[in-house]
Amino acid sequence: MLDHGEAVVVAVSGGPDSLCLLHALHSLTAEYALCLHVAHLNHRLRGAEADADAAFVAQLAAEWGLGCTVEACDVRALARARKLAIEEAARQARYAFLARVAGRVGTRKIAVGHNSDDQVETVLMHFLRGSGLAGLRGMLPVSELSELRLGEEPTADGGGTRLLLIRPLLHVRREEIEEYCRAHGLQPRFDRSNLDTTYYRNRLRHELMPVLETFNPNVREVMLRSSDVISADCDYIRAQSDEAWSRVVTAESEQAVTFNLAGWRKLPLALQRSTMREAIRRLRRSLRNINWVHVDNAVRAAVAGNAGTRATLPQRLEVVLDYDHFVVAEKGYAAPLPDLPLMPQVEMALRVPGRVRISDSDWYLKTDVVSLCDKVPTSFAAIQDETMRPASPWQAYLDYDVTGKVLSLRPRCRGDRFWPQGLGDNPTTVNHFMTNAKVPRAWRDSIPLLVSTERVLWIAGWRIDAHAQVTEDTERVLVLTFEKARAR
Repeated sequence: MLDHGEAVVVAVSGGPDSLCLLHALHSLTAEYALCLHVAHLNHRLRGAEADADAAFVAQLAAEWGLGCTVEACDVRALARARKLAIEEAARQARYAFLARVAGRVGTRKIAVGHNSDDQVETVLMHFLRGSGLAGLRGMLPVSELSELRLGEEPTADGGGTRLLLIRPLLHVRREEIEEYCRAHGLQPRFDRSNLDTTYYRNRLRHELMPVLETFNPNVREVMLRSSDVISADCDYIRAQSDEAWSRVVTAESEQAVTFNLAGWRKLPLALQRSTMREAIRRLRRSLRNINWVHVDNAVRAAVAGNAGTRATLPQRLEVVLDYDHFVVAEKGYAAPLPDLPLMPQVEMALRVPGRVRISDSDWYLKTDVVSLCDKVPTSFAAIQDETMRPASPWQAYLDYDVTGKVLSLRPRCRGDRFWPQGLGDNPTTVNHFMTNAKVPRAWRDSIPLLVSTERVLWIAGWRIDAHAQVTEDTERVLVLTFEKARAR
């Protein structure tokens, strides 16, 4: 928690916990060569009492010869503006204030007075809200301030130095803290709002915990042990999840995380849940509590769903399945199209032979006509083996006397029909073929179709029309090749 000679911002409200914390750290100043700076934020929720608390902290810091920053924030107005509960608005304002003070002081350490009773209440609160392991482990003795989901990621210097939150009293009971204050003649302030059970945490403290203690007087110790066990398990799963993330995530941006579906489905359930939760966390860093139910529903959809399946997540996020991948992104997100010869919603006439550029792209379609009459050897099988093997899915060989010279390139239209090569004489619609061939949904409206006046001749990248394939009777071959313009 502490390095020799460093500065530490100490959050001091004036209550027993923070007063005990400040006194304990102050007593270690000589041993650790610490430079303590006191920080107090007046939330303006308790009128004159809050003003008196601020004055008390400032006077105490002056008496002990410590630097001190006292500021005020209208938390009620902040809660209205951000549409938050008072507790959450106060929390965000308090930690944002501490981050600013740390930046001015030039330190990356902020000490707060959370104790073991706070830990029990936090674990219980997360349990009741349906948290995963990360929530059930409670608060950590040392953590990055960014993990608190404040809507920003505060740094000590604005240049990437992470602020650390330290909790030196996390394993100390509240009654021990109060006894410490009495033993050292400390006179903490009393915050009457701590008795107000309209606040969620206060209700847990004053109403629920006493009931639980009637079932087990040692319930606090039991929950603390559970928190320690869960914390160790969580660390192990996090390490495994990080390794799995590198294997199953194929693309990541601020807008979306894309998973390899087959690889992700092979993961153990625990890692499926943890990687799903991590995707949500990365896309919504301000989201404080990721509900277990949302994660579980999303995992179920990704495990058992088909292409097109969707699952709703918090803050307008959703999971969308495709054939070989799924995406976690904001609703309505359109993935960038790949660097393939995809086309806009236009029809383009072709020159045969010739070369035409695909609108709004660096791709061209080159057309050539090759006569087979003078080819040697004359065996069709040999010709096919030697010269009729497309170099890629974006090249095709067709019977030119079947296709004709009047050709165009366009995207699919409603009602397009197609006789896929290799599927007998059974026609199908282009839409049905694309579905069966698992053409990604986002690409389907941009896949180029080679068409004549009579039929679809080639779904570029996938299949040619059976009627236009090269046969033993073919005399002239239409060679179509998509090429990308070379960078200058």
